[in-house]
Formats: sequence, C-alpha cells, structure tokens
Amino acid sequence: MQINQHGQNIYVVSDSIGETAELVVRAVASQFDPFLIDVQKYPYIEDKESIDEIIASAKESKAMIVFTLVIPELKTYILEQAALHNIPIVDVMGPLLNTLQNLLKVPPTCKPGLVRRLDEEYFRKVDAIEFAVKYDDGRDPRGLLRADVVLIGVSRTSKTPLSMYLANKRLKVANVPIVPEVDPPEELFQLPPERCIGLTINPEQLNGIRTERLKALGLTAQANYANLDRINEELAYSQKIMERLGCPVIDVSNKAVEETANIILEMIRKNNLRKEKK
Repeated sequence: MQINQHGQNIYVVSDSIGETAELVVRAVASQFDPFLIDVQKYPYIEDKESIDEIIASAKESKAMIVFTLVIPELKTYILEQAALHNIPIVDVMGPLLNTLQNLLKVPPTCKPGLVRRLDEEYFRKVDAIEFAVKYDDGRDPRGLLRADVVLIGVSRTSKTPLSMYLANKRLKVANVPIVPEVDPPEELFQLPPERCIGLTINPEQLNGIRTERLKALGLTAQANYANLDRINEELAYSQKIMERLGCPVIDVSNKAVEETANIILEMIRKNNLRKEKK
C-alpha cells in the first residue's frame, strides 16, 4: 500500500459498498487542504482475515480507519485490533445506532447494505411514478407491453388515482380509457389476461360522479357525459372489451382507491406465486 508522505491516509471500511462512510469522510476532508488527505475504500468486508490485512496496511501507512461495519462480531474485532496496534479509528454508525436502540428499546437488524437497498427501492418508485404519468389515459400504447399492470375502464372509474397509488408500490402501471367510438389499442390484446385489469362501476354512482365533475368544470349537468343512457352504453361496451380480453374485473362502486389497490396487489401476488410454482 502506498504511504501518504505529506498528509493523512484514511481507510474507509464497510461490510457494504461503503458510500455512507465515504460521504462522511469526504465531507470532513473538504474542510482541509484536499492534498493532505488520501481516502481509500475497502467495501464488502465480511471476514476477520480481510480486517487483519487492513489493520496491517493501516499500521504501515499510519492511516486512520473510518468504518460502517454493522455485523457485531466484525465491529468488535476491528475495534480491538485497532486499539491493539494504536490505529486511530472512528465508528460512523455506532453511536447513533446505540442511541436509537436505547430510545426505541428495539435492537437494530445489523444487516449490511440496507441503505443501498432503500435507495434502490426509492429509484424504482420514482421510475414507476414517471411511467404512470407518461402512460396515463392511453397516451402512448407502446407503453402497455412494458407495464406490470394495465387498468382499463370508462371515464371516472379511478384509473389515474389507482395508477399513481400502485406506482408508489413500485409497479409500472398504464391505463386505457374505454370509449365506444374509439377502438382499444392493439397492444392491449397482446397482453396476458392477468396483466390487464378491468374496472367497472354502478351506473347510478358513475352518473353522480360525472355530474359533480361537470359542475366543478362549470359545465351543465345535462351534457351527454353524465347522461345515464350514455353511461349504460359505455359500460356495456367496456364489458364486451373485458370479456374479449379475458381479464379480471373489479367493481369499484363504493370502494376507496386504497381498497381497490389492495385487491389488485393481492391479484398480482397470487399470479407471481403461481408463476414461481411452475
């Protein structure tokens, strides 16, 4: 290991990728002349032998160690070895973990890499939300084949709110409005039936919802959009499309978005279990 002759070597040691400790070290190092500090990272440390090598190198190069080891056995070992060889060492996460444990009266999981997994989950959620916005209301049929689930139904059957709710569960959701005068996109019929979910609703309830929507827009409630005969025509047409697709259908009458979303999530879970068994 090359020795820093004019400044300070800092070894960042982690049982995961080491991003947390490196970020802290570089934030502190920014307060000094950058040429005085050399940061070297040792990620995915999972055994005592690796720690022995780091300790030996740190002793030779007069480095200090900054670590985020959460596995108790490794954490104890590196602290003991650093003390034995008079190596300066800083536990980045330990004090906060201990304080939270005392406050919460619950032990930490002590599993490496959870921060990175949380980051991955976050970015998956962002991708899903962007997907739902891009492929809302049938804007681009090409997205249907890339969706985890496609919602179909007449206007005001909660397709968009459901899409956003499910996107927050990291599912890529597209939705397509069913209108008698417009043929559904061909991509819809290329999907496996279980990836498409139809939404239907009681005609009278839909009439009330659409009437309130028209009022909110400052339009007359007598418009064709809220006409009961028109609504029945739309629902009958959408039922034919759903039967042609062979997809499951959920009646969203008097259901909150969360309730319908949970039904969909349970459908997806069961489908995934069936695939795993095959």
